Amino acid sequence: MTQRGAYIPSRNIALFLDVDGTLIEIAATPDAVKVPAALRNTLQLAAEREQGALALISGRCIRELDRLFAPYIFPAAGQHGLERRDALGNVILAAIDGEVLQSARANLVELVQQHTGLLLEDKGRSLAMHYRLAPKCESLVHTAMTECMQALGGRFALRTGKCVLELVPTGYSKRAAVEAFMLEPPFAGRVPVFVGDDTSDEDGFEAVNALGGYSIRVGGSGASAARYRFVSVSAVIRWLRERNTTLARASSKRR
Repeated sequence: MTQRGAYIPSRNIALFLDVDGTLIEIAATPDAVKVPAALRNTLQLAAEREQGALALISGRCIRELDRLFAPYIFPAAGQHGLERRDALGNVILAAIDGEVLQSARANLVELVQQHTGLLLEDKGRSLAMHYRLAPKCESLVHTAMTECMQALGGRFALRTGKCVLELVPTGYSKRAAVEAFMLEPPFAGRVPVFVGDDTSDEDGFEAVNALGGYSIRVGGSGASAARYRFVSVSAVIRWLRERNTTLARASSKRR
């Protein structure tokens, strides 16, 4: 079988993986996502093959990532870099008081109550409004979230995604998370590889490009900083499994 992603080095990489839309298909709501046991096992084996240099880089909270991938615990960046857990298990949290979002939170809760299908995901330090089940409300959501951002006086920025808009504190990003990991063992000194699927992953692509790594977008046909593409989530999973198999065979031959 021809290995997909054959352009990626066979060894000594630091693997950074987005979750929704990259490792798992996007569901109607964030809570509807299920991670098959086979995928959890594939990721654990991949982490072992990379000697621990695998991290999840997601808009989800770290606690949600742990729930999805239990019993395995991976280094991770959650909420677009607002929280990060290194390979030693140390958690670094952004010094953001969630109370500054109280007015925005109240306004968005009211909006949800007025329009069936809208979903507000309150992550404490950030707020995400999903409109996948109410696509006709896209313009309304953009207007409301923009007004909330402006009222916060530059302290928060808007991040766009697939049928979602999120208010996130300025100065935090997937790029910053990747760069921080690359300064620490076991990631330091390796070639970074970032796989993502959405506009919120673009700064992660830019980070690994600047570091001489491999940026890979899943699906899509528009402009992107990513230099390579996987056609689908299933292609990403096949690549991980093929890589695991290839590395296992190589290790066996050296014994």
